[in-house]
Amino acid sequence: MSRPTLSNDDEFRFVRPLATDSAMPQCKESQTASSAELSAIPPTTTSWQSELLHRQFFQKRRRFPWPAVLWLLFIIIGCLAAPLIANHDPAHFYLHHLSEAPNQKFYFGTDALGRDIYSSIWYGGRLSLGIGVLSMLVSTGLGVLYGALSGLASRIVDTVLMRTAEILSSIPSLLLMILCLAFVPSPSPISIALIIGGTTWMNLARIVRSEVCHIKNSDYVWAARFMGAGPLYILRYHLWPSIWSPIMFMVVSSIGSAILMESTLSFLGLGLSVDVISWGTMLSLANRALLTNAWWVILIPGIFLVITLLSITRLGYYIRRQLNRGCSNL
Repeated sequence: MSRPTLSNDDEFRFVRPLATDSAMPQCKESQTASSAELSAIPPTTTSWQSELLHRQFFQKRRRFPWPAVLWLLFIIIGCLAAPLIANHDPAHFYLHHLSEAPNQKFYFGTDALGRDIYSSIWYGGRLSLGIGVLSMLVSTGLGVLYGALSGLASRIVDTVLMRTAEILSSIPSLLLMILCLAFVPSPSPISIALIIGGTTWMNLARIVRSEVCHIKNSDYVWAARFMGAGPLYILRYHLWPSIWSPIMFMVVSSIGSAILMESTLSFLGLGLSVDVISWGTMLSLANRALLTNAWWVILIPGIFLVITLLSITRLGYYIRRQLNRGCSNL
């Protein structure tokens, strides 16, 4: 008996589907569903739904940190335009307005010395940001040069250099700064920045050394060596473009760390003197403000300092995620 033949319509009707309706996307609109619809999906999702949820989640986390950038621009512009927006002389002592609360004349009040806090915020921000940028340049230069030379040197020299860096990094950086400040009779903003940058380069050097060891055996590096290129030439033209991306996060974060260290040293009375206006020296009057219940002396400079540090950290995390995204193809 011959097998009956089926028409095209009958074959289509009797063919078993390869996947269920719930396991296949219905249309393009389903892949661009809103977050409320995605949150309502039960835990037993299929592979394509899990991938879609994963991409939606990380897409939200990769958003550009506009609040942090806008705040940093606001602080930078305000500090640069301090002579235009300040309504008082920040170095003048208004003895008839000691520890005065915020009012129409003194927008942020005055401190225990009678100085205008509003004007001191902008002039002090100049100094704090300048110390942060200068110390970042010092720590970056030392860390990159030390780590690159250690990675390009022989095994014995590399071991000696790395053990030295590990010993220095095992000592708390604040203790190293205090030891260095003991040899400086009257600290200045430049000396503070040099000390902060000169005691915070060890971790960066270790990262640079690991990156250099990873790429120093590349073909283009060996070709440069065979043609007689020296270590500095290889570092400048071959290694520096490759190691800039991994250290970008630490370079940006070091600015906030330097500002925090300067504030800590000034708060402890070991940094700048009180007559030098910075965010750290403004917070150094906190103990006297607590005794007089002058909350604005601590709260207002503290808010500016904390939000600035958080903005710098947020921008650094965004840069690191973008660099990691390019490496992991997420």
